[in-house]
Amino acid sequence: MRFAAVIMRIREPKTTALIFASGKMVCTGAKSEQQSKLAARKYARIIQKLGFNAKFKYEPELFPGLIYRMKQPKIVLLIFVSGKIVLTGAKVRDETYAAFENIYPVLTEFRKNQQ
Repeated sequence: MRFAAVIMRIREPKTTALIFASGKMVCTGAKSEQQSKLAARKYARIIQKLGFNAKFKYEPELFPGLIYRMKQPKIVLLIFVSGKIVLTGAKVRDETYAAFENIYPVLTEFRKNQQ
Protein backbone atom coordinates (compact mmCIF):
# COMPACT_ATOMS: atom_id res chain seq x y z
CA MET A 1 0.00 0.00 0.00
CA ARG A 2 1.28 3.47 -0.86
CA PHE A 3 0.72 6.81 0.82
CA ALA A 4 -1.40 8.85 -1.61
CA ALA A 5 0.21 12.27 -1.25
CA VAL A 6 3.16 14.19 -2.61
CA ILE A 7 5.66 15.05 0.13
CA MET A 8 7.34 18.45 -0.22
CA ARG A 9 9.82 20.08 2.15
CA ILE A 10 11.21 23.58 2.55
CA ARG A 11 14.15 24.71 4.65
CA GLU A 12 12.78 27.97 6.07
CA PRO A 13 10.69 27.55 8.07
CA LYS A 14 11.75 23.89 8.26
CA THR A 15 8.47 22.15 7.42
CA THR A 16 6.96 19.30 5.43
CA ALA A 17 3.80 19.49 3.34
CA LEU A 18 1.62 16.56 2.33
CA ILE A 19 -0.22 17.47 -0.87
CA PHE A 20 -3.20 15.29 -1.77
CA ALA A 21 -4.92 14.75 -5.13
CA SER A 22 -8.01 16.48 -3.69
CA GLY A 23 -5.98 19.69 -3.61
CA LYS A 24 -5.79 19.76 0.17
CA MET A 25 -2.45 20.22 1.85
CA VAL A 26 -1.29 19.45 5.39
CA CYS A 27 1.73 21.40 6.61
CA THR A 28 3.65 19.96 9.58
CA GLY A 29 6.77 20.74 11.55
CA ALA A 30 6.43 24.48 12.17
CA LYS A 31 7.42 25.69 15.63
CA SER A 32 4.70 28.35 15.81
CA GLU A 33 1.41 29.32 14.21
CA GLN A 34 3.16 32.23 12.47
CA GLN A 35 5.76 29.87 10.96
CA SER A 36 2.97 27.52 9.89
CA LYS A 37 1.17 30.31 8.01
CA LEU A 38 4.41 31.44 6.35
CA ALA A 39 5.26 27.89 5.29
CA ALA A 40 1.76 27.26 3.89
CA ARG A 41 2.02 30.48 1.84
CA LYS A 42 5.41 29.38 0.49
CA TYR A 43 4.04 25.97 -0.50
CA ALA A 44 1.06 27.61 -2.23
CA ARG A 45 3.48 29.90 -4.14
CA ILE A 46 5.57 26.89 -5.24
CA ILE A 47 2.44 25.07 -6.44
CA GLN A 48 1.36 28.20 -8.37
CA LYS A 49 4.80 28.47 -10.02
CA LEU A 50 4.40 24.85 -11.16
CA GLY A 51 1.27 25.92 -13.05
CA PHE A 52 -1.43 24.73 -10.64
CA ASN A 53 -4.25 26.92 -9.38
CA ALA A 54 -3.46 27.21 -5.68
CA LYS A 55 -5.16 29.42 -3.12
CA PHE A 56 -3.90 29.95 0.39
CA LYS A 57 -6.48 29.25 3.08
CA TYR A 58 -5.27 28.70 6.63
CA GLU A 59 -7.59 26.45 8.66
CA PRO A 60 -5.63 24.97 11.57
CA GLU A 61 -8.66 23.51 13.34
CA LEU A 62 -9.82 21.43 10.37
CA PHE A 63 -7.15 18.72 10.51
CA PRO A 64 -9.19 15.53 11.08
CA GLY A 65 -6.55 13.57 12.98
CA LEU A 66 -4.83 13.36 16.31
CA ILE A 67 -1.19 14.47 16.30
CA TYR A 68 0.67 12.36 18.86
CA ARG A 69 4.32 13.17 19.58
CA MET A 70 5.99 10.08 21.01
CA LYS A 71 9.10 10.76 23.10
CA GLN A 72 10.81 7.37 22.75
CA PRO A 73 11.39 6.73 19.94
CA LYS A 74 11.02 10.36 18.82
CA ILE A 75 8.25 9.83 16.26
CA VAL A 76 5.14 11.82 15.33
CA LEU A 77 1.98 9.81 14.71
CA LEU A 78 -1.08 11.10 12.87
CA ILE A 79 -4.00 8.96 14.03
CA PHE A 80 -7.32 9.09 12.18
CA VAL A 81 -10.77 7.89 13.21
CA SER A 82 -10.77 5.64 10.12
CA GLY A 83 -8.09 3.59 11.87
CA LYS A 84 -5.31 4.75 9.57
CA ILE A 85 -2.04 5.93 11.09
CA VAL A 86 0.85 7.90 9.57
CA LEU A 87 4.20 7.61 11.38
CA THR A 88 6.78 10.25 10.54
CA GLY A 89 10.14 11.50 11.74
CA ALA A 90 11.97 8.18 12.08
CA LYS A 91 15.71 8.17 11.43
CA VAL A 92 15.78 4.40 10.85
CA ARG A 93 13.13 1.80 10.01
CA ASP A 94 13.31 0.12 13.44
CA GLU A 95 12.10 3.34 15.11
CA THR A 96 8.91 3.12 13.06
CA TYR A 97 8.32 -0.46 14.17
CA ALA A 98 9.04 0.40 17.81
CA ALA A 99 6.64 3.37 17.73
CA PHE A 100 3.88 1.21 16.24
CA GLU A 101 4.44 -1.53 18.84
CA ASN A 102 4.22 1.14 21.59
CA ILE A 103 0.98 2.71 20.33
CA TYR A 104 -0.89 -0.40 19.12
CA PRO A 105 -2.01 -1.67 22.57
CA VAL A 106 -3.29 1.81 23.47
CA LEU A 107 -5.25 2.11 20.23
CA THR A 108 -6.82 -1.34 20.52
CA GLU A 109 -7.94 -0.52 24.07
CA PHE A 110 -9.95 2.46 22.78
CA ARG A 111 -11.14 0.91 19.51
CA LYS A 112 -14.80 1.38 18.63
CA ASN A 113 -16.86 -1.80 18.87
CA GLN A 114 -17.08 -3.56 15.53
CA GLN A 115 -20.79 -4.21 14.97
